Amino acid sequence: MSQSNTPAGPGGGTTASFGSPPPGGKTWFGHPRQLALLFTSEMWERFGYYGMRALLILYLVEHFVFRDNVANGLYGAFTSLVYLTPLIGGLVADQYFGQKKAVRLGAVLMSAGYLLLAFSGGDEAKPFVTVADQRYEVVIERSGEESTQYVVDGETRRQISGNEDGSISLDGAGALPATVAAADYEFSADRNDISVILLFVSLGLIIVGNGYFKPNISTIVGTLYPEGDRRRDAGFTIFYMGINLGSIISQFLAPLIAVKYGYPWGFALAGFGMLLAWARFQFAGPQLADYGNPPADGKNRDAIIVICSLLAIPVVWFLLDNAMKSATVAHEVAATGIVAYFMAQPLLGKVMFTIYPLAMIGIPIWSVMSLKSVERDKMIVAVVLTFFSVVFWTLFEQAGSSLTLFADRNTDRNIGDYLMPAGQVQIFNPLFIVIFAPIFSLMWIWLGKRGLEPSVPLKFAIGLLLVGLGFLVLVFGSRFADANYLVPLFWLALAYFIHSLGELCLSPVGLSMITKLSIHKLVGMMMGVWFLSSAMAQYVGGIVAQFASTETVGGEVLNNQVSLETYLGVFQTIGIWGMGFGVVLLVLWPFLKRGMHGVN
Repeated sequence: MSQSNTPAGPGGGTTASFGSPPPGGKTWFGHPRQLALLFTSEMWERFGYYGMRALLILYLVEHFVFRDNVANGLYGAFTSLVYLTPLIGGLVADQYFGQKKAVRLGAVLMSAGYLLLAFSGGDEAKPFVTVADQRYEVVIERSGEESTQYVVDGETRRQISGNEDGSISLDGAGALPATVAAADYEFSADRNDISVILLFVSLGLIIVGNGYFKPNISTIVGTLYPEGDRRRDAGFTIFYMGINLGSIISQFLAPLIAVKYGYPWGFALAGFGMLLAWARFQFAGPQLADYGNPPADGKNRDAIIVICSLLAIPVVWFLLDNAMKSATVAHEVAATGIVAYFMAQPLLGKVMFTIYPLAMIGIPIWSVMSLKSVERDKMIVAVVLTFFSVVFWTLFEQAGSSLTLFADRNTDRNIGDYLMPAGQVQIFNPLFIVIFAPIFSLMWIWLGKRGLEPSVPLKFAIGLLLVGLGFLVLVFGSRFADANYLVPLFWLALAYFIHSLGELCLSPVGLSMITKLSIHKLVGMMMGVWFLSSAMAQYVGGIVAQFASTETVGGEVLNNQVSLETYLGVFQTIGIWGMGFGVVLLVLWPFLKRGMHGVN
């Protein structure tokens, strides 16, 4: 969760307007004292975002009672847009708004989004089942982690259980038969339409606000240091530790609060963290007077920018609503062919699956036809690495969707007398990053002094092998599942550990390497392609999670065995594919290294 989950790394937008740090003055651990302000602002912002993320997929399936494929599709669309908007927010700040005002506006919008998310959900959706065109109420009784689902059949409540062939069995006697075939029933839920609209508006506020906050606070960090200052990389390392510190705290607290007091208070905690980020930045006084200001020769477009930002929220609402309505259809036609699957995608998916392949194919073709050999080779290597990064993040970002649902449904989360909330398992990644990032840094330095440090393509290949291995280790760990088809928590933690090691191989060098390999006049475009790739990975990650969907009633699975087998089938498939892409990159490694022409 280091740089990987920051939509914009060092540099933020396409062009940063560097300030002139005042000579002398007080420092913070040898760095400009403004770094402390930015560190804590970023820490509280990430506290808000990752606290919300720890709850979101569970909230969608348990409170709104969306089917798994709908919830996973919505989650993928949301995170995809989270990674797309920083490109726009960075450009707006660079050209007109300035980074300071962009960060403040982003903080206000995100705070409003979290708080609206907390208090607009209304009552929990009411599940029901339709059998032979007749609707029957479904009642769910919960006791701790245990739940039992009943269908109300006349005056009788009949317990529901799922079967391996997709049919359901009903105990007792009543008007409904004892067994209902998979084709003869459909579970759904009554939802408050206003609450669903406000859900998407809340997520829209977060998406648009994130587009302003994330790239521009990173850009201000870069402007604290003059060109050539050796403290710059260390400064960004400290800054990114704020990301992991914020996420560790929130991913521990938010799920606990949600379990004890309900989802609204978990989201309210995220909103509180975001308000602290806003206050820390808003009341910074003169510390940032020389940083993040609008271009000196630019026209004041503040009112237009704010109005357009607010108008963007209904656009996001439409995209999320469209994703919700398209999710079921796309999932059902997946086996009928690529063309039918593409046509069933929501508008966001159609755009992503059109623009991204054009960029991945068009840039290499243009490079071959227009550039000299050295520049051509570097651009092709940049595109190839960008493509493989999509594969890595597609698998890695299952953490917020399918892996969290797996933790909820098929993981024994008891640690002695403590039952770990399902959303809390996401804490493993930032914990491992904080522990092992310094070790990896020292290891790369030690290997570099001996001429043994792996090249960037090799680090990418190792990352892919590790992310695939993590899923296969989890599949192996399923052999130790108990009678209730719960896998020991150790195996899920081990998968997170292996994934985190893969992240440490790939993430720190990704964006930096793209900027070094791209020709000067196309650096901005290639950064845009990199962010588009991040968004693509999030979207495809949602699709992968949809294939791990299982039948639920009120967010609870009907058959733990079927649920476990479904997850393991998908995890095994993507684990093999991840390692397969890693092997392909290992084969390409010497050619890519040669094509980099000495760039390190």
